[in-house]
Formats: sequence, C-alpha cells, structure tokens
Amino acid sequence: MPTEAKMTSVLLARALLIAALASMALQTAGGQGDSKATASAKTMAARPGNAASAAAPDTPDVAKTLKAAAEAVGLARWSGVGGERLPEVDVVNTMEMWGSGTAYGTGQPYKSGEPWPAFKTEYHAAIGYNPPAMRVEMTRTPAQGGGTPQHTIQVVREKFAWDESEIGGGLIPGKGSATPALGAANNRLLQLWILPYGVIKSAIAAGEKTRVSTENGTTVITFPLVGQLAGLMVKATLDAQNEIAKVETRTDSPALADLLTETVYSDYADHGEIATDVRSPGHIVRKQGGHPLLDIQVKMLDANNPYLVFPVPENVKKAASN
Repeated sequence: MPTEAKMTSVLLARALLIAALASMALQTAGGQGDSKATASAKTMAARPGNAASAAAPDTPDVAKTLKAAAEAVGLARWSGVGGERLPEVDVVNTMEMWGSGTAYGTGQPYKSGEPWPAFKTEYHAAIGYNPPAMRVEMTRTPAQGGGTPQHTIQVVREKFAWDESEIGGGLIPGKGSATPALGAANNRLLQLWILPYGVIKSAIAAGEKTRVSTENGTTVITFPLVGQLAGLMVKATLDAQNEIAKVETRTDSPALADLLTETVYSDYADHGEIATDVRSPGHIVRKQGGHPLLDIQVKMLDANNPYLVFPVPENVKKAASN
C-alpha cells in the first residue's frame, strides 16, 4: 500500500477508535481473571475527570504518577474530535512488535556457572489486552556451533496456552496443529502484563492496593496482580521521563517461584513505521530466576490496534476441561 494511502487509513482508523472510546476510561487489567476487580475499576472509571485519575485510588500521588506514566508512553491521550475536548482515553488494545537479539533456553548451561544456552533470535510478538492474549513467534539459531534454526510459536489467551506449528494452526482441519501447553499459561500471561502498557493497566486495576514510593531518588510503583496471577507483586521503577524502566515480580509463594522476573526497558522512542505517538522501549532485557532469558532490540512496533485474533483451538479447550 502506498505510504500516503496507508497514512490516510491509519488516521481514519485512529479517528474512529477515539470516537468509539471517547466515553471510556483506561482499560483495566480485569482480564487477569478477577471479575470483582473489573467491576470495581469500571465503576471508578465512570467518574468525571481523566482516565488515569478516575481509575486510580484517591491518593493524589498515585493518580498523578499513573497518569504521567500513561502519557509518557502514549497510552492515554486527549481527543479533540469535533473541536470538543473529550475525556482522556486508552488508545492501546492490540499491537505487534518485531525485534532481534538473543534468547536463552531454559535448562543446563554449556558449562557450569555459565548462563543458559544462548540463541540468536528473530522475535515477533502479537499482543492483545481485551481479552488478554499474546502470540510470540521466534526463530532461534544456537549462538555456539551454529545448527538448524528452531521456529516456535507460543500462544496464550487467558487460562489457555498452546504451541502452534503455524499461525492459526489447529483451527482448521488439515491446516497445521495446536499442541496444548496449559502448564505454561501463567508464565506466558505474565509476559503480557509486565510490558510497560500492561504494567500501567494493571496498576490502575489494582485500585487502592497500588502504592507509589521513592527509592534512591526514583519513583516506584508497587501493586498485586489478580486472577490467575494472584500472589505475585509487581514493582515498577520509572525513569526521569516517567517511562517504565524496570519491572520486577515478587512472591512469597514457592508455587510461583518460576514467575520471578526482572525486566529492564530502555531507549524509548516511537518505533512505528508511521508515527503514532505511542512510545515503546527499543531495548528489552529480561531475567527469570536470576538467569538471562531475553535480550531484544526492538525494530518496529505497530500500535495502531492491528486486527489480531487469538481463537482457542478445540483440542486445547478439551485439554483444559479434563
């Protein structure tokens, strides 16, 4: 599609999106599975004022901090449709991210005391927040000794997780396959909520349980996750521009020990092919249980709410019901 036509399409889509969302506040993280939290957040979101301050607890510092963080990444935006200033709305529901770098396989290192095996990686993530879902497609080549590239597609939607042989595999007979991976659901879902956009949505949804403090001169947001991820606490550190710079997950539950993560985000910019004002980190470094897991340089982000669907294959549903 020519650039001019594509830009026109994007602007039209954005205008329709803003018009449709004008009466809504920032989306909450109710998709984590807590219907009471969702209802509470929706009730608070109906109050007058901007989205961040409406959904946040009454503590001014919390409301101000969440609003600043949302605006820093372009998550919350004022609309001026028809010359009228409308309430601030959440403009991000779906997005796609492309990058490359290094992924580390879990298991034994090549040598004792060294990191897990490293793979040169091409990374593509399709992300959705309503319902909460994520599809991560990676092509990995062993960093040591070469070898045959490994192509994986890992999907999660709420409590369902599965691996696809191709995108959409297993939905139509004879077109690829879907292998249930239900034990990976929480781990994959967590990846969605510790992205900068997920952190802000989750912090707002946590309501009065969200806290803001200062550590070594930096602003820190802490809050609990709910639903499937209940028992996990999130600690998010902001940089001087109010962008999410570091996200840590903590728990006192031994059953959730494999969900202890630390992710560092840096080099924020508008990585869209066409400028969207949605800023994304250009560098993502994640550790799990103290081991390096991912080190990705972001090449491009499509934050224009691309059409993404995550239907659950029937065999995955049946596996989950057993």
